[in-house]
Amino acid sequence: MSKAAAHDASCIFCKIIKGEIPSFKLLETAHAYSFLDIQPTAPGHTLIIPKYHGAKLTDIPDEYLADVLPMTKKLAKILDLDVAGQAGVGYNLLQNNGKIAHQEVPHVHFHLIPKRDEKSGLIVGWPAAETPDFEGLGKLHKELVAKLEAAGEQ
Repeated sequence: MSKAAAHDASCIFCKIIKGEIPSFKLLETAHAYSFLDIQPTAPGHTLIIPKYHGAKLTDIPDEYLADVLPMTKKLAKILDLDVAGQAGVGYNLLQNNGKIAHQEVPHVHFHLIPKRDEKSGLIVGWPAAETPDFEGLGKLHKELVAKLEAAGEQ
């Protein structure tokens, strides 16, 4: 068990969690809070935030992240984004870390963004490599596996 939830008095999301700023709350647990984005990219654009202040994912204790995906799953269902056989409807789950990665509020948060048509929701440009570099991937893989083993993760 980690220490009590950390809050930042100047953080807009911490103020929302504490009720100092109103929000369109959808779901809340002991460790997570969700509400409608006030500047949505599509109707139903929702934010899911841990009730622990940290700028990056690695700053958040695991117990504060444990409710995030189950909460997101419930929200996708109530937003009718996960209906069997429903063609043409999808959603993105987005989480950015750091200003360079487009994080606007330095409190970990996840965007659940409905994608009901080509023009609304998240529009992604993905600058992928044109051809795979298997030699480079193999080298990186070995380095990462060694780090995981050293950390006791494998």
